[in-house]
Amino acid sequence: MCSLPMPRGLEFWTCLDAEFEVAVTFASKRIHHALRQRRKGNYKTRKPGVETPLWLICATMIKRELKPYGTKVRLARYLGIPKQRLQNFLKERSRLPDAELTLRMLHWLAAKRAGTDHSL
Repeated sequence: MCSLPMPRGLEFWTCLDAEFEVAVTFASKRIHHALRQRRKGNYKTRKPGVETPLWLICATMIKRELKPYGTKVRLARYLGIPKQRLQNFLKERSRLPDAELTLRMLHWLAAKRAGTDHSL
């Protein structure tokens, strides 16, 4: 097969493939629960846990990069959120970020692994 050159910065996304595949396999087993009919007027906000395996993998990968002192504060400033909110997302896992924050976290993670830090 012919191997196409990969644009710079996409190597990170290809290494996520295996981790996401495991999460999707696990999530597909629980699809019947997610698609069940909900009662009217009883809407529940999704919380991190077994129903959000992709987020749990992302949070774990981001937490690994937050080991150096001050990195969490810089990431919170980059995202424009309080440090406590980042703590709720990643450590306490009591909240889920919205789509924009999740994409910005993944962008930060990809840049950090590529050797640049957008939060500086």
